[in-house]
Amino acid sequence: MVKKSSSAEKRHRKSEERRLRNKSAKSAVRSSVKKFISLAQKKDPEAETALREMIKKIDTAAGKGIISKNSAARKKSRMQRYYNVTKAAH
Repeated sequence: MVKKSSSAEKRHRKSEERRLRNKSAKSAVRSSVKKFISLAQKKDPEAETALREMIKKIDTAAGKGIISKNSAARKKSRMQRYYNVTKAAH
């Protein structure tokens, strides 16, 4: 039977913790995007605050390296454009 080194066991534990933390952050970003889109489609005045909250979550995830900077910029740009289009059609 092969004995794992204690450092390998710790590395595995830590990577699992990071994976769950990253998964949670990505999920929060996706949830905030869905919330914003649903509010924007209804032309709800709360859409602007949802947009700000979503941008904050995207920036936080990008700052921590959970999503790439370019991916974050692309998401923010598309959502801002979507907000502007729906607001203009208002």
